[in-house]
Amino acid sequence: MAISDKDWTNERVLVVGAGISGIAAARVLKKLGADVTLSDAKKETDVHFDTTELRALGVNLIFGEQKEELLDGVTLVIVSPAVPVRVPLIQAAYARKIPVLSEIELAYDFAKSPILAITGTNGKTTTTTLLGELMKKAPQYKAVGVGGNIGVPLIDEVLRVGEGGVTVAEISSYQLEATNDFRPHIAAILNVTPDHVVRHGSLEVYRQTKEKIFAQQTQDDFIVLNYDNEPTRKMADRAPSHVFFFSRAKKLDEGAFVDDDKNLVIRYGGETHVIMPQSDLIIKGGHNVENALAASAMAYLAGVGIEAIAEMLRSFKGVEHRIEPVRMVDGVMYYNDSKATNTDSAIKALESFPDNKIVLIAGGDDKMTDLTSFMRLVKKRCAKLILIGDASARFKEAALKNEFPAQNIREAGYSMEKAVSIARSLAKEHQIVLLSPACASFDMFSCFEERGKVFKDIVNGMK
Repeated sequence: MAISDKDWTNERVLVVGAGISGIAAARVLKKLGADVTLSDAKKETDVHFDTTELRALGVNLIFGEQKEELLDGVTLVIVSPAVPVRVPLIQAAYARKIPVLSEIELAYDFAKSPILAITGTNGKTTTTTLLGELMKKAPQYKAVGVGGNIGVPLIDEVLRVGEGGVTVAEISSYQLEATNDFRPHIAAILNVTPDHVVRHGSLEVYRQTKEKIFAQQTQDDFIVLNYDNEPTRKMADRAPSHVFFFSRAKKLDEGAFVDDDKNLVIRYGGETHVIMPQSDLIIKGGHNVENALAASAMAYLAGVGIEAIAEMLRSFKGVEHRIEPVRMVDGVMYYNDSKATNTDSAIKALESFPDNKIVLIAGGDDKMTDLTSFMRLVKKRCAKLILIGDASARFKEAALKNEFPAQNIREAGYSMEKAVSIARSLAKEHQIVLLSPACASFDMFSCFEERGKVFKDIVNGMK
């Protein structure tokens, strides 16, 4: 029996983690008749999400220390992505042989329409947003959903879409960690670079977790892989599904690529389709060419026509917090790239601008990844470097080690307002101020979105 068709009235469900996806799962299962408890290790006052509706529905809410007794009588555990499966409560559930699912697997079990899923270290949100818009160009789908790690619970979207539609899902490694049967019809892994090593323990485990997105696929499904990223390219040997590469560096016998005339091209089934010139993309930077190729490949494989793909690519302006133009002040353009939560993402932002034109604001909750490549590019691209947050000391040390001039480094402590003020005093006409932290945000903000909003509010408030 499918999980969506079962009688939930005799089920006791423990949802671990009061985040967006955990709250959504608790709400859905309670409405289906399950006895639901939502537990979070934080104090209730430290939980940022509204639980009013859950209380009204009769969900049991337990905050603070998570003792193993929470599992007594439980028939299913749903784990939020912020909760590692290695925590004692989840390990105890496994020991008791209680099924443990992530919210995305629960959503997959409820889905009546295909899921197109995107993961990777960088580019997920842009590619997911673009693919969602592309899928709206296909008349054969009566509804299109976009959810997952992008801020909308996947279970809400698959239920809204129902039958006859399609759901596009941004999937993080955290969400994949507790999946077993998740099988998107078309999936993409955009890239794998060092990130989340603290959570997963090693880069190898991180890569293996990413590969769970295609582990249950068959030859009836597609996996879209980045040919230019070596760890991703090598996944083709392990994928059970039809591999479809994309590349901006190599012309492929089959796949999506950039040809000699700098056109975006799709080649499949013996046919070659020119989509449009690369220069027609509004979203700039090599990383966005890759995002456009990946989204176009997935849309084409899902039945969207070439002309419709080109039309959308020509109008797509990108997503909030990713190299987002904010405002011109005194001849200086300010950009919000708060979504750059790791060095690889920040490198892609730096590569989008000319040498020695950037006043960079970087730092935050340090992921402790190697800074060599990032700081070498900072030396080439940046006129000034302003550091914030926990990472300041290590970032300064790395900048100096890579010969960035000490006199061009400033520290703003834990104040975004001070950082922007310093940037304004240093930036000259025709330069840009770029917030691209190369760090998580949790030392100063609840999420990268809040960090970006604060930055934009300060910039927009300048006189």
